Amino acid sequence: MEDTADFYNCNKTKAVVSACDDIPKFVQVSRQVLEHDDLTLEQRREIAETLSTRAVTFEASTEIVTETA
Repeated sequence: MEDTADFYNCNKTKAVVSACDDIPKFVQVSRQVLEHDDLTLEQRREIAETLSTRAVTFEASTEIVTETA
């Protein structure tokens, strides 16, 4: 949590609130990126791997799947 407070440059409580606001937006935008028609499946898979975190996993196949922990 200290890293999050450092990232947002604020106290831990505000950092958690900020992260909770940002995560749904991050997931939505990530899905939009992965759904671009001009990307190959391989590109989508590489982007999905890059965007995946401990809490949110993206997988790319013929459809976009998002899993949360």
